[in-house]
Amino acid sequence: MKPSRALIFWGGWEGHEPAACAAEVAEMLRAEGMEVDTVQGTEVLRRDDLAAYDLIVPMATQVPSDPDGIARLCDAVRGGTGLAGFHGGMGDAFRDAPAYQFMVGGQWVAHPGDIIDYRVDILRPDHPVTEGIEGFDYRSEQYFLHVDPGNEVLATTTFSGDHAPEIAGTVMPVAWTRVFGAGRVFYSGLGHRAAELSHPQAREILRRGLVWATKTPQTRDTR
Repeated sequence: MKPSRALIFWGGWEGHEPAACAAEVAEMLRAEGMEVDTVQGTEVLRRDDLAAYDLIVPMATQVPSDPDGIARLCDAVRGGTGLAGFHGGMGDAFRDAPAYQFMVGGQWVAHPGDIIDYRVDILRPDHPVTEGIEGFDYRSEQYFLHVDPGNEVLATTTFSGDHAPEIAGTVMPVAWTRVFGAGRVFYSGLGHRAAELSHPQAREILRRGLVWATKTPQTRDTR
């Protein structure tokens, strides 16, 4: 059987260390036996046969939207290619592209307090992505997102209100899965910089989410 093929496209805001994060994720996927292409910029979305990939990982915060490229990306995922990623590289990639946000299932809007300590709670201990993982403490940006209520939420965080009193007690999804046409979609809000990908629970959730979203002969017909 041919190995799965993954595409990572990276770029955008340097504060999220897209090159370093792309390298970390590429190493993670290669350890799973995948063939990985890493490409700077979004031109690849208009150039390559995206449907030939089993997984696409966006890692491009706040990049200009290309309607043709985004339409081709959406078509590939709708046709069965997996989509997975984390933090702003996926959740804040194309701010002015509702079609992309509709596919992802959410869009970043704020991180009150910037880098803070907070708690991640596991909502679905029975899901393959979070099975056996207990809640954990995390230090990073605590993402406030606009999210699709139809997402399958796997983990959440609760805002204390210390940095934005109006959202005190708000329970916010941290990680979710969804389906888009025949494609699987996974997102995690964790991972502001490359060093955070060494956090054991955050890394394992991401690794499993990437694998879960990858198109395989088994997942083409059953989700």
